[in-house]
Amino acid sequence: MSAIWLLPLALALPLTLALLSALPIVRDRSLSLAAAAPLPGLAAALLAPRGELLVLPDLVLGASLALSETGALFLGAASLLWLAAGLYARFYMRGKDRAGHFALFWNLCLAGNLGVFLAADAVTFYVAFALVSLMAFPLIIHDRSPKALKAGLAYIVLAVIGEAALLAGLMLAAGAAGGVTDIDAIADALWLSQDRALILALLIAGFGIKAGLVPLHVWLPVAHPAAPVPASAVLSGAIVKAGIFGLLIFLPLGESLTMSGGALAVLGFAGAFGAALYGLTQRDPKAVLAYSTVSQMGLIMAALGAGLAAGLEAGVLTAAAAIYALHHALAKGALFLGVGAVQAGSGAAALRQRAVLALIALSVAGLPLTGGSLAKLALKAPLDPFSEMLITASAFTTALLLARALALLRPDGAAGARAPLSRSLPVLVLGAGALALPWAVWPQSGLPHGYAWQVQALVSGAGPLMLAALVILAAQRWRLTGLQAPQGDLLATAWTALEISSALAGAMAKRLADALPQPGGRSARRLMMSAGEMAHRIERVLANRLASLMLLLVLITAALAL
Repeated sequence: MSAIWLLPLALALPLTLALLSALPIVRDRSLSLAAAAPLPGLAAALLAPRGELLVLPDLVLGASLALSETGALFLGAASLLWLAAGLYARFYMRGKDRAGHFALFWNLCLAGNLGVFLAADAVTFYVAFALVSLMAFPLIIHDRSPKALKAGLAYIVLAVIGEAALLAGLMLAAGAAGGVTDIDAIADALWLSQDRALILALLIAGFGIKAGLVPLHVWLPVAHPAAPVPASAVLSGAIVKAGIFGLLIFLPLGESLTMSGGALAVLGFAGAFGAALYGLTQRDPKAVLAYSTVSQMGLIMAALGAGLAAGLEAGVLTAAAAIYALHHALAKGALFLGVGAVQAGSGAAALRQRAVLALIALSVAGLPLTGGSLAKLALKAPLDPFSEMLITASAFTTALLLARALALLRPDGAAGARAPLSRSLPVLVLGAGALALPWAVWPQSGLPHGYAWQVQALVSGAGPLMLAALVILAAQRWRLTGLQAPQGDLLATAWTALEISSALAGAMAKRLADALPQPGGRSARRLMMSAGEMAHRIERVLANRLASLMLLLVLITAALAL
C-alpha cells in the first residue's frame, strides 16, 4: 500500500476512536485507545510523499488531501505532541469524572487539528478548522468549574466570530479565483482581487483569533489555565498552530503588501512584548505560560507581516515559520505537562523536574546552540534589521516570563513523592524533541550548517539572556515584587464592565417593577422572577448537557457535508 494512504488514515483513526468512545462498552478504555490516535499522523509526517494529491470524492463534497514540506513539519510536531499528551492524559484522567467524554472530544479535536495540515482544498480546510475550533471547547470546560465555564464562554464566542470571519474570507477568495477551491489557486488569486484588503482582513482575523493575535488573544490566557493539563498542552502547542498554518498557506507571501503586512507586523510585535510584560503580573504558572504562547505566536506573525510588507520570498518565510512552530509546539507542550509533573512530586524529584523545565525554557528564550536558538535564527535571517533587532530583544522578555513561570511552580506531592513515569516521560520526550529536532530540519531554512556557530549568532542569543539573569538577580536581591493583574487583560476589563452593567440593569428593573401600580406591579414582578428562573434553568441544562449538544452538532454537520 502506498504511503499516501497514511493521510486519510491519520484522520480516520481518531474519528473512529471518537465514535467508539461513545459506546458504553469502550468508554472505560477510550483514553487508552486515544493515546494511539496520533500514530498514523506521525507516520505520515515521516513517510508520506510530498506534494502528491489524494482526492476522496465521496467525502465532504470531494475532499482532497496533500502533504507539503511545511505541512509535514506542522503535522509531525502536532502528532508527537498529541501522542505525548495522550499518554499523559491516560493516567492524569484516571478516576476522574467524564473521562469517556474527554476522550470523545479529544479525538475529534485531534482529527480537526491534523486535518488542517493535510487539507488541499478550502472546503476540507474549513471543515477541519471548524472541527478543531468547536471540539476544543468541551476540553476547556471539562472540569465544569465556574472558572472553566467562564473561560469556555470567552473562547466559544471568539471562536464563532473567527469561524464567521474565516468563512466569509474564504468565500470571497474562492470567488476571486473563479469558484475553484484549490488552496494554491485561491492564494494566487487573492493578490489580484479587487476585494484584497477586505479578504486579507477577514483571513487575518479568523486565523489570528486561533493563533492569539493581539487584541484577539483574550481567550487564550483564561482558557489554558482553566483546561486540564493535557488539554492545556495541546491547546498551546498544537491547536494555536492551526491559525499560523492558515496564515502561511493563504496569505499571498512573496507579494509586496505594505499596509496589510505592516499592520500584521505591528500587531505581532505588540503581542510579543505586551503579552510577555503582562504575563509577569500573573500568579498562576499556567497563565504565565499562556501569555508566553501569545508572545511567541506574536513573533511568528510579526515575521510574516514584515516579510509580506517587504515582499520577501514565500519559501524562506514559510520554512522559517515552520521551524519556529515545530520547536514551540514541542517546548510549550513539555512546559505545560511539566507543570503537572512538578506539582505531583516533592523534594529532590521536583527539583530535577524543575531543572529539566529550566533547560526547555532557556531553549524557548533562545539559548545558543539549542533548538530554540536555531528557530530564532531562521526566523530573523530573512528580515530587515529593525525586525531582526526586535526578535533578538524579545529573548530578554521571554527569559523573564519563563523564569516567572518556573518560580511559581509549587510541588504539591507528599514528602518523598515523585511524579510517576507516565507524567515525567512525556515531558522528557517533548523536551528532547524541542532541543534536537530543529537541528534535523535545519537544512529547510536554506542557511549554512555553521550559521548557528558564528560569533554574531552566539552573541545575539546569549546577550539578552545574560541581561535577563542580571535583572532576576537584582529583583531577588532587593526583594522586588511585581504587580498583580487579572487574567485575560482586556477580557477582564470587559467582564467587569458587563457585571457592572448587569447590576445596574437589575437595579433599574427592580425599581421599575416596584414603581408600577397594583395589581400590575405584582404581575410584572412575577414575570421578572419567572424569566430569571427560566434563565437559570437554561444555564444548568447547557452546563450539564453541553457535551451531548456539541456531539449532536458535529453529527448534523457531518451528515450535511456527506
